[in-house]
Order: sequence, then structure tokens, then C-alpha cells
Amino acid sequence: MIRVLQISNKAPYPANDGSSIAVYNMALGLVENKVQLTLLCINTKKHFKPDNAVDSNFKKATNYKSVFVNTDTSVVGAFLNLFSNQSYFVSRFHTKDFELELVQLLTSGEYDIIQLEGVFMAVYLPVIKKYCKAKVVIRTHNVEHKIWDRHIQSEKNLVKRCYLNIQNARLKKFELSSLNAVDVAVTISPDDLTNFKNLKVACKLFNSITGVNFSNYQLNKSITIQENTLFYFASMDWLPNQEAVDWFLKTCWPILSSKNESIKLVIAGRNMPGRYKQLNSERIMVIENVLNPVDFYSSYQVLIVPLLSGSGVRIKIIEGMSYGKPIISTSVGAEGIGAVEGEHLMIADSPEDFVRTIIEVLNDPVKLNQLSSNALNFAKKNFNNQLIVADLLKYYQKLLNE
Repeated sequence: MIRVLQISNKAPYPANDGSSIAVYNMALGLVENKVQLTLLCINTKKHFKPDNAVDSNFKKATNYKSVFVNTDTSVVGAFLNLFSNQSYFVSRFHTKDFELELVQLLTSGEYDIIQLEGVFMAVYLPVIKKYCKAKVVIRTHNVEHKIWDRHIQSEKNLVKRCYLNIQNARLKKFELSSLNAVDVAVTISPDDLTNFKNLKVACKLFNSITGVNFSNYQLNKSITIQENTLFYFASMDWLPNQEAVDWFLKTCWPILSSKNESIKLVIAGRNMPGRYKQLNSERIMVIENVLNPVDFYSSYQVLIVPLLSGSGVRIKIIEGMSYGKPIISTSVGAEGIGAVEGEHLMIADSPEDFVRTIIEVLNDPVKLNQLSSNALNFAKKNFNNQLIVADLLKYYQKLLNE
């Protein structure tokens, strides 16, 4: 039996955003494949999830432990960071309390694999190396500096752009040095794997996409779908998601709403900024807290993913496909999924193409149904969580036998 210590920068239960879904499903997959798992996470102020609200079966199966850490940014903190050589994106995740809990686990237990969920947890590599001889893996949810490269290109504030360039240069240096210090980087996107190969990182590379448990993705057939509805569902405290919504509202929605007066847009997600809440109207619905994802996905017609920056894979596309939803995405949004444009989802990158594609899909019931069916079949073939994690564990076993 492989013994794994999984370390996350976010509490994964309930799994209500992309990164927590990725961590939660990985933990479930490890348990289902008979791994002896310990899950240690930072429970941030921003995404706080009380320990007493965590499912007792999940807590027991994963030997779940969390440590509260305030990782919030501040103007003072951002300014003072300029006088260090660390990236502010990264340094916020290092605290003495979490380090003490980590040391306690490393000195009291034995592990074959230590799996860091995301590069930010690599701030604890010196501690891990000091107290443990296990193989160390970073599961890279994204190529982090690439996300910021794309975001900085669209940043119009010169001062902010200069600051972000400084921070991103430090982030890239940290990201690459971290990957050079571990045994394996497990990417969740073949595009990310190629990026790291091109960057000539020293560690081994293995790709393992985020999977799902299909029993959790059955639409509620008692709910009548609302016709002519588009929906966007994402964590709205993440800058690329805000950028996506802003682009769609500014460049696509005015044209679309004038061409089709019956069309409605739903914008949903945690930590919704106030400027979006003010958009609530007859044709635009803003939902901050989706209490029942199954009912939510069952209610609306076409999922849109107008992302302009990002890396890794969009977990919401994996979820949308698993629900059998027709999806219209930008090329960036669809990266890493491996779906065929026009068959499993639609891709459009300019405002004109995005609007045209939406109208074509909404006006063609046959196309809608075919996209839905193809998306679900693609998901079932490619996103089975237990099988995906089983393949990863086969790789881990080979690693341990070397």
C-alpha cells in the first residue's frame, strides 16, 4: 500500500471551485485506489471552510487536517515585499503554524510520496527535505507564471503592470527552481507538460488530468431547462475569470442582446465582486452562491467559457461536459481538454465569432443536442477519476521501484 501525504493551499471540502475540485477528486481517487492517505491543507481566511462542516467519512478516509492561515493580500504587504527577493504571490503561503503541523506529520508518520497541490506549497520544500526521504511531487494545476504573462498583457495601468512584472519574474524563478528540486511534476494538461519540457525543468514529468465521479453529475430531470440561456460559472475572485466576464460583457453581450432580445445571461460564482451584482436585471442574472450545482446546471442551456488568460485545464469545462452541457469557449478556455472543436464543444476567439457561434447553436436544436451528447460521451471516456488516479499510482509505483 502506497502512503501519500497530500498537501494543499486550500481546504478542498466542499469542492466548490476549480482548484478545490481538483484536490478533492484527487483525494477521493487516492482513497478509492487503496492509498493510505493523509491530507494536510491550509484553510485560508479568503476561502475558509470550517472543519466541523467537512464530511465525516471524507475526514476519516483522508486523515484530514487543516491549519488556518490568512493569505489575504494588502497594500502594505505588497509594498514591503518589493524589498525582498520573494514573490508576493508565493510568500503569503508560508507560516510558522503550518510548518509546525507539517513537521509533526513528517516526524510522526512514514510516507512514500509527498504530493504538493500546486507550486505555492513548494515554500515548504526545505522542511520536507529536512525531515523526510519520500519522493516529492508537485502537482502543477497551472503553469503559474504563464497565467500572469497573459494577464499582464491586458493590464492598462502602468504602475500595476510594472509591479506585476516584478512579481511574475520572481514567481517564474521560484516555479522553475521548485520543479528542479522535486522528483516529479504531475501536470493536469498536456499543454502544461509541453511548456515545462520547453523550459527544460530537471524533474520527471507525468500528465494526469483531473477526473470526476460521474455519479455526482446527473442532471435533475424534474427541472425544465430555461430556453435561450447562457451561463458562466467560476470563482469570481480569480482575475482571469473577471477578465473573461468583462470581455464578454463589453465586446459580445451588446451585440448578442441586440440580435436576440429573448436571450438571457447568468453569471455565477463565489466571491462575486460588487460591480457584477449591480448588473442584475431582467436579462442578466447574477448568482453569488450556487447552493445546488446539479440544479444549477440543470436550469440553463449553454455554458460559455470566454477566458483570455489561464493555464492548466478549466475544471468547469470538465464538469460541464460531465453534465452533458453544450459549451462555447475561447481557445484558451479549451486548452488541455483534448476535445475536438465542432464535435465536443465550440471554440470562438473574436467577439464576432463568439456571438455568431452562440446564435447558431441556440437556433439549431439538433446541434445543441449533438454537442450535449458528444460532450457527455467524451467526458465518460476521458474523465473517469478512479481510472485516472489508478494510472498515476502505477507511475508512482515505478518511481518508488527505481
